[in-house]
Amino acid sequence: MDITTPALLFPAVTLLMLAYTNRFNTLATIIRNLHSKYQTERNENLLAQIGNLRYRVYLIRNMQILGVASLLLCVVSMFALLEGWLIVGQWCFTIALILMIVSMLLSLREVQVSVGALDLLLSELEEEEKKG
Repeated sequence: MDITTPALLFPAVTLLMLAYTNRFNTLATIIRNLHSKYQTERNENLLAQIGNLRYRVYLIRNMQILGVASLLLCVVSMFALLEGWLIVGQWCFTIALILMIVSMLLSLREVQVSVGALDLLLSELEEEEKKG
């Protein structure tokens, strides 16, 4: 293993962090809008959506933390390899890969939860359609 091996992870981590940040920003906007809407109309469905969004924000926070930790360990791995500490470099890179895998698994979970949020909205539309 040489110094270029951990460097291969940099583009992937960068793209994942960008995607995670975009998800977070989108959720922040949705949460602000729901907060305003809840102030005017206290709706049970809105409370369920807010709970769902809170969970998703925590998932995204953890995804970002693990992604940053993975990137940091890649840098440490490169440094260790540059210094000739092969075993340390390999271990740091291995841990970085594991952290990235866990981050992506959390991302998968967040996608599943976001489908649940859309189901709440669709059920609200169906209820309104039945009433109207």
